[in-house]
Amino acid sequence: MPARRTPLPEQVLERRRVLGRRLAELRRAAGISQDQLAAAIGMERRSIQRYEAGTRDPRFTDLVLIADAIGVPLARLVE
Repeated sequence: MPARRTPLPEQVLERRRVLGRRLAELRRAAGISQDQLAAAIGMERRSIQRYEAGTRDPRFTDLVLIADAIGVPLARLVE
């Protein structure tokens, strides 16, 4: 995939960080570790780490799987 020509606007980066914090908070509230979540949805733990750190955007499919695994509506993750 080619590199982005222009950097992402700050508001986009901030929303990514907010999503990461919310994901971490909801995962912890569900009593699930990053390793357990990763195993449950068939991905590597480092991907979960990157989502929670706000350094990577999750795919829509990953968000659906994560929401199901931690038992919250998808809208709760991305509100």
